[in-house]
Amino acid sequence: MHSSEPRHIVHMDLDTFFVSVERLRNSALAGRPLIIGGLSDRGVVASCSYEARVYGVRSAMPMRMARQLCPDALVIRGDMEAYSRYSGLVTEVIAESVPLYEKASIDEFYIDLTGMDRFHGCLQYTDELKAGILRETGLPISFGLSANKTVSKIGTNEAKPDGRIQIHHGTEKTFLSPLSIARIPMIGEATFRLLRGMGIATIHTLQRTPPEMLARVLGKAGTVIWKKANGIDNSPVVAYSERKSISTETTFDKDTIDVTGIRALLTGMAEELAFKLRSRNRLTSCITVKIRYANFDTETRQLRIPYTAADHVLMAHAHELFDKLYSRRMLIRLVGVRLSHLVQGSMQINLFEDTQRLAGLYQAMDRIKKRFGEEAVMRAVTIR
Repeated sequence: MHSSEPRHIVHMDLDTFFVSVERLRNSALAGRPLIIGGLSDRGVVASCSYEARVYGVRSAMPMRMARQLCPDALVIRGDMEAYSRYSGLVTEVIAESVPLYEKASIDEFYIDLTGMDRFHGCLQYTDELKAGILRETGLPISFGLSANKTVSKIGTNEAKPDGRIQIHHGTEKTFLSPLSIARIPMIGEATFRLLRGMGIATIHTLQRTPPEMLARVLGKAGTVIWKKANGIDNSPVVAYSERKSISTETTFDKDTIDVTGIRALLTGMAEELAFKLRSRNRLTSCITVKIRYANFDTETRQLRIPYTAADHVLMAHAHELFDKLYSRRMLIRLVGVRLSHLVQGSMQINLFEDTQRLAGLYQAMDRIKKRFGEEAVMRAVTIR
């Protein structure tokens, strides 16, 4: 691709994805304020409908607070299996329609249409794709189209719900200028408070702030934020590949038939990989277990699973796959576990469970591992 050619990057985001799936499955839920997440007061809001947002309900809010803000809301325990299935359907429609796409999370995608404007306008093409997704899956989706990922993503958020926007080349700064700095994808709560303390509330002010000053206050991130505020982002659309994976395997010093030991090892492998997922803010939807027998025959089995980064879920699947695989009762030389079909996302581990204890436990364990190393805390069965 010629580097001087203007880029055409689309960001697509399914509107209140979990809510839309629930309404597809039960049309009586249309128009009602809905909250999805753990049902108990200790639960957390995973997603909520626009009707509930009017009352101030937001995702990641404690369920107790959400119920107080919107007492009429219907609270539904989420169904990750259904959401994963619908996410897959949308991915299929996009994969069949465009030359290059990146699956950024369970419900959002980047598409590179550079060069396609010569054949038919990129806006028209994306409009047809949006209509196709609704037709094939029943799910409403919004999109932003511009020269880069940042501006398109911000555009999508302005276009929602069920909308679309094109930001023409050269008008990025003007489009961004009146918006709140909170609209910039990188700006979290702490950075937002810091910038507000400096008197920076709109992207317009951020555009005019010297980048050196932002770098002094925020380090390297300051320069990146300044560029984003000015509509500059050269990051490429990274082709989504179901092969993107993380894996680990162990070859035994001596071929073994100790099934208890092997199951303990699989537990440790699942634990290690799940920690890696959470550290990188990733979720997996496919697990593969591999065994190699003493005679070098290698067999693998894989399983498509709802998106997760929870090791107790992955351990159970690893054991289940091993039990299906290990039928020969021969000596084993090697075992391995691989997680693939990775996407961005850090859904609270127990988004739809009734208690936050499990999520609290994972967070505490992850903090200890990050500080003292992965071996600092692990399940007793894996210490051999």
